[in-house]
Amino acid sequence: MDAERTGKPPDRVGASHRRAQSALPGRGGIARITAAFWNTVGGLREGLSTEAAIKQEFAIACVGLPLSFFIARDLWTWVALIASLLLVLAIEFVNTAIERLCNHIQPDRHDAIRITKDLASAGVFFTLALAGLVWIAAIWARLGF
Repeated sequence: MDAERTGKPPDRVGASHRRAQSALPGRGGIARITAAFWNTVGGLREGLSTEAAIKQEFAIACVGLPLSFFIARDLWTWVALIASLLLVLAIEFVNTAIERLCNHIQPDRHDAIRITKDLASAGVFFTLALAGLVWIAAIWARLGF
């Protein structure tokens, strides 16, 4: 942004821009963290109450968590097992958000929207494949193969 277009002296252009950025999103510190937490709770509630895939993957995570204590031989294996479950859930939530946004923008069938949804779905697939590999490797190691 140059001073000629804004009508401000050159030394003040950058300073006012920095002030505007620091004011976004409006609240900081504990208030921002608290608001983010409640947004997360709302997203979890919405996903778990409306999306079959999220419900299924959450159920798998609930079963996987206690199993992970028996399968993991060390801390890092346990972290990998839990991280793979959390990553699947994270990508599924992102996929759901993309699908809902696409449906909002274009409720009718549209090739570009279908491709966008397919790409997000492919992301979920590869995350599931990664989680499967992590769990298979951990079980394989636990059984001593």
